[in-house]
Amino acid sequence: MATHTSQNTHQVIACQGGEATALERRPEPQPGPGEILLGLRVAGFCGTDLFKLKTGTAAVGSVLGHEIVGDVLALGAGVSGFAKGDRVVVPHHVPCGECTYCRRGNETMCETFRENLMEPGGFADTVLIRARAVEQAACKVPDKISDAQAVFVEPAACVLRGVQRAGLAGDGTVVVLGCGSMGLLHLLVLKAFAPDLYVVAVDPDEARQKIAADLGADAACAPGDGAMHAVRLTSGGVGADAVFDTVGGPKTLEAGLALTRHGGSVVLFAHAPDGAHADFDLNTLFKYERRIIGSYSGAVTEQKAIFDLICMGALDPSPLVTHTMPLDDFAHGVDLVVAQKALKVLFTPSRAAGNP
Repeated sequence: MATHTSQNTHQVIACQGGEATALERRPEPQPGPGEILLGLRVAGFCGTDLFKLKTGTAAVGSVLGHEIVGDVLALGAGVSGFAKGDRVVVPHHVPCGECTYCRRGNETMCETFRENLMEPGGFADTVLIRARAVEQAACKVPDKISDAQAVFVEPAACVLRGVQRAGLAGDGTVVVLGCGSMGLLHLLVLKAFAPDLYVVAVDPDEARQKIAADLGADAACAPGDGAMHAVRLTSGGVGADAVFDTVGGPKTLEAGLALTRHGGSVVLFAHAPDGAHADFDLNTLFKYERRIIGSYSGAVTEQKAIFDLICMGALDPSPLVTHTMPLDDFAHGVDLVVAQKALKVLFTPSRAAGNP
């Protein structure tokens, strides 16, 4: 699909290979039929963005970022339902709705879903949104909702999909392994989706345990015996109905299986190290009817459900935002996340955004 450009320019964070990025000035895209151009308000830094930088899998010249809130600057021909100045939140993936995956409820596996509908990407002063996302997934943000709340629509939708796939009954005990930004987002989504659940948050860092407790975890503890004791105490000794692994890797999977009850589920919501293989007694799965579920992303249905929860006031992820800074300071924001000195970092337009 061709991208039209104007004589105006904007700043973007361009991948340079490996972990390196640079602030570059490029021509500003212009919307074609059915498309809109957003002026960035905030863009969230996601674990997937970090994974691509750390593993060097981001193509040279590409622009990462997909959790955005922006103002409508321009509209392509045929766009209805939006006007200049509207504040919009929109995801970058939308499924086709017609393929085998979509018809079987696996929309996030749809080949069309994998197409990035943002040009050049979220870490840019202006972002073009393709027609399919405009038509099916973009939402105007009510005045009562802050940018710091709205920006979580896409990542919280990814969490909600895993929560729903776990087959929870609405009460009982669940465990969240890891109290980074996505682990804590699991805690908040679980409490919004099923308030009667008893949520145990597990992390080796005492400071993050405290954050989890402050955000509503019924118990917050270290891995190992502490986690096992908390789960046994709250589940009547049978184990957790579901464990959500936001850390990744074989050891965390094994820990998750050990915490589940017979018939329980472990939901994998994290990249494992490259080439990692699980190694556990298969009979712990077979004989006790446990399930291991992969949950990678969220589709339009979950996005709209999360948007509704935020608008109703049932879900407020904004306390997870610890730092907000312009795109000029992108490398500093990444460093804070890597050093575990930040939970959620939001990037605002570059300092030069008002002077193209």
